[in-house]
Amino acid sequence: MQAQVQDLGQWAEQTALALLQSHQYECVERNYHSRYGEIDLIVERQHELVFVEVKARSAGSYAGASEVLSSAQQRKIIKTAQLFLQKYPKYYDFDCRFDVICFDFPQKFAKTVQPDFSKLQYDQQWIEHAFTLDE
Repeated sequence: MQAQVQDLGQWAEQTALALLQSHQYECVERNYHSRYGEIDLIVERQHELVFVEVKARSAGSYAGASEVLSSAQQRKIIKTAQLFLQKYPKYYDFDCRFDVICFDFPQKFAKTVQPDFSKLQYDQQWIEHAFTLDE
């Protein structure tokens, strides 16, 4: 039986979700789209709603994963989060924050032909409160 090939982005989102779930967060939405853009993961725990951007980069990228979220991208995520909150008013009173979970791979590789990215060496970083509505 041949191992299933997966995309780096899919792997990173699944791995980030597993990390969040290990901290008792429950998945509310994956790949939430609006006219402004997409939020990779939306999770909740107790009375807290977290909008999570997931980034993965291999060696040879111009910047590490934690450095690639521009202010324009942040604004798109914020606008998408605002639309999500309008659509789902049950979260209106929740504390909200924006996190980034990053995966940096020191080696260069094809991003769509790996059977299991977890077998490669990588650094993982979870940046809580990575940006705010004020930025």
